[in-house]
Amino acid sequence: MGRALKAGLAYFALIFAAGFALGTLRVLVLLPRMGEAVAVALELPVMLGLSWLAAGALIGRFAVPAGAARLAMGGAAFGLLMAAEVGVSVFALGRDIAGHFGHWATLPGAAGLAGQVAFGLIPWARR
Repeated sequence: MGRALKAGLAYFALIFAAGFALGTLRVLVLLPRMGEAVAVALELPVMLGLSWLAAGALIGRFAVPAGAARLAMGGAAFGLLMAAEVGVSVFALGRDIAGHFGHWATLPGAAGLAGQVAFGLIPWARR
């Protein structure tokens, strides 16, 4: 399982960095022009495509076997992503914890959460 956890850490780091860059563009460029729902809808397929590519590359690099090990890889990455999202939401955006979780009740928040769950499952889904 050590390889799976290392791969999960790398997977999280790559996608979090990409998400931070694309999220900045989403907030500064797309959101003011199109609204949050459209901005998230445009960003989400790009992030999932990058996740698919990154997961495949890291599965090969770390030789993560199919099945439970890939589920562990995605689960570790998902857990790290959820922790990082709370940190950014609270410390950078000034939301409280209730506001962070409450955002999931909105269309953009629910779409983002669905994308994050998909991100966590992609390593397992890769053949």
